[in-house]
Amino acid sequence: MPDSRKPIGVGIVGLSATGGWAAGAHLPALSAVDGIELRALAASSEASAQAAGAAYGVPAYTSVEQLAVDEDVDLVVVAVKVPRHRELVLPVLKAGVPVLSEWPLAVDLREAEEMARAAGTTRTFVGLQGRSSPTFRWLADLVSDGFVGEVLSATVVASSTEWGTPVSPNMVYTLDRELGATMLTIPFGHTIDLVSMVVGELRDVVATTATRRSQVPLGRTGQVVPMTAEDQIAISGTLAGGAVLSVHHRGGAASGAGFSLIIDGTGGRLEISGAEFPHIGPVTVRGTRGGGRPAELTLPSGYDDYPALTGTVVHTLAHAYAAIRDDLVRGTAVAPDFTDAVERHRLLDAIVRSAATGRRQAVDPRAE
Repeated sequence: MPDSRKPIGVGIVGLSATGGWAAGAHLPALSAVDGIELRALAASSEASAQAAGAAYGVPAYTSVEQLAVDEDVDLVVVAVKVPRHRELVLPVLKAGVPVLSEWPLAVDLREAEEMARAAGTTRTFVGLQGRSSPTFRWLADLVSDGFVGEVLSATVVASSTEWGTPVSPNMVYTLDRELGATMLTIPFGHTIDLVSMVVGELRDVVATTATRRSQVPLGRTGQVVPMTAEDQIAISGTLAGGAVLSVHHRGGAASGAGFSLIIDGTGGRLEISGAEFPHIGPVTVRGTRGGGRPAELTLPSGYDDYPALTGTVVHTLAHAYAAIRDDLVRGTAVAPDFTDAVERHRLLDAIVRSAATGRRQAVDPRAE
């Protein structure tokens, strides 16, 4: 366990001097949270390592093995493309160093289970940062405390502009369903994780998916590239308490990204909506108890430790890093880990199986 008297030292794989998600989100999130800080990085080449090391003023390595044995690194963050997660995470686990991997954890359920087994007693974390959202933690408490009474149903309609609109060359890999970074795993995966956090886990699922666009424009080149990833995902199923959950996620939406969740219960109703991905963007909450039109509800105090970051992609990630810091220092288990990631991959696998067979699938066949 790290020394609580000094900050947690973080080493990031994928922090580039030229920008990207690690530079634009992870770095400012770390800067916002006391007790945790960047100490080192690893890049794919000597040139990129030197450039990033000079840009951020920390030691730079060309392998994750070197990063993991740096005595100043207490946590390795893997912030690269999904197909490389396994090859980078396993050496860190072998070294016994705690690791945070971006979501999706792996390209499929089998690989996720392998990584979870390899962790042993080493602390792991996964980038399902939406669970740290102040608003969704509050929503989970509202439902748990009986705001809507017994949950009867939950209905989600979501959309993404990606997976149908022009794609940049560096994002073409997200169009290949075999590479594990698709609409199903990324925006749908994050969304269903948040919904599950609020209303509970699905026991079974019936799914219909489609790839309505088999080709997508490659930027403004006039060329097109093939797409095998799903751009339409519709599911329904039952929650542990018997409530019905339905979700329709659309890709390549001309109207832009959006999110809507309606929770109906025996005693009330909650309506949550947002113009972006709910795990990183702000949402509006409306609700009513005992009848009447839903009115906007305000987040109470005690949930948001970083209000100055509200409305930015850094907001939930800062809360996630704070939870990881506390878990490492205090030995708690608040931040989602590889076991949670496997559970979410298991749901995605059930959706794929149901869509392929046309049959209802148990989310966890072992429980049958």
